[in-house]
Amino acid sequence: METKSRSEAYAAAGVDITAGYQAVELMKRHIARTLTPGVCSDIGGFGGLFAPEITGMKEPVLVSGTDGVGTKQRIAQLMGKNDTVGIDCVAMCVNDIICCGARPLFFLDYIAIGKNIPEKIADLVAGVAEGCVQAGCALIGGETAEHPGTMSPEDYDLAGFAVGIVDKARILDKNSMRPGDVILALPSSGLHSNGFSLVRKVFDVENTDLAAVIPELETPLGETLLTPTRIYVKPVLALLEEVKVHGISHITGGGFYENIPRCIPDGLGAVIRKENVKTPPIFRLLQNKGNISERDMFNTFNMGVGMVLAVAEEDAEKAIDILRRTGENAYRLGRIEETEEKIVLC
Repeated sequence: METKSRSEAYAAAGVDITAGYQAVELMKRHIARTLTPGVCSDIGGFGGLFAPEITGMKEPVLVSGTDGVGTKQRIAQLMGKNDTVGIDCVAMCVNDIICCGARPLFFLDYIAIGKNIPEKIADLVAGVAEGCVQAGCALIGGETAEHPGTMSPEDYDLAGFAVGIVDKARILDKNSMRPGDVILALPSSGLHSNGFSLVRKVFDVENTDLAAVIPELETPLGETLLTPTRIYVKPVLALLEEVKVHGISHITGGGFYENIPRCIPDGLGAVIRKENVKTPPIFRLLQNKGNISERDMFNTFNMGVGMVLAVAEEDAEKAIDILRRTGENAYRLGRIEETEEKIVLC
C-alpha cells in the first residue's frame, strides 16, 4: 500500500506506523487463503463487509463468539514461534458458536503488541488464517495496536471474534435431550488453550528448557504445550446434516464440571466413567509434577476431550461413523440420566 503517512514524533514515542503498513503487506497472502464467496471488501478499509448466503433459510440467525489465546501465548513468545497461536484464537471462537449449530462465516482479530515487528505480525496472522481455513470462514479484517510503555517490546496479546449463521429452526435445543442419550467425545489435540497460568507455574516455563525432550512425551515440552487447539467445525457440521444432535459443549476453561452442564437441561445430568476418558500423557505429567488433585484436573483442563455431543442411543453408532469419516476419532464417553447433579464422574 503506497502512503505518505509517517510521523517522526509518533515514532519517537515508540509507535512506527510505517511498520504497520509493512505488516499489512506481509499478511495479505495469508488472508487470501481464507477468502470465501461472501467476502465483499479488501483488507484496509474501515469495516469488513460480508454477504451471507441465506438461500433456503426461513429465519437466519447470527451467532457470535469472542475469545483470546490467554497465557498460552507466553509459551509462543519464549520459543519465538508465533505462527500457531492464531489457530488457537480462531478455534476458541468457532468451536463455541458451532455449539449452537451455527456455521462460521467470518473472523476478525485484534493484536496488541509492545513493538510492531512486521514479520512477527505476519506470523501471528498466518496462524489466524490457517485457523480460518480449517473452520471454513473468511478473515475479513482486524487491528494491530502498538503499545509502547505499557507492554514490553516482545509481548503481545491476541484476541478475536467470529460470526456465524444458523436457521432458527435448526438452533440446537437442549430440551430435546432425554435420559438414555449417549454422550460422545471428540478427542482434543492436547491442552488446547486453557489453564495455562497453572501450566506455566507447574513447568516453571520462564526457567525451563522448552526444547528439552521429556520421556513421557513424544515431542519436546514446548512443542507439546504449543500444540494448536483442534477445530471441530467441519466434522460437527457434517454430523448435523445427518443426525439430530441434542446438545454440544466445547470443553474449555473449567473443564468437564463447568462446560458439560451448559448443554444439559434441568433434571438431567451427564454420567461419565473416568475409565472411558482417553487422556494424553501431558495431562498425567502435569498432574503428577504439580501435585494437582483429580478433581482440579477435571475442573481446569479438557483431559483429552475437546468437545462432547449428546445424541439418541439409536443414532450413536451412525454419529460415530460419520465423525470418524471426517477424521474425528469419536467414542462413547457416558450417558444422560435423571440426576440432581449436572455431572457425575465415577
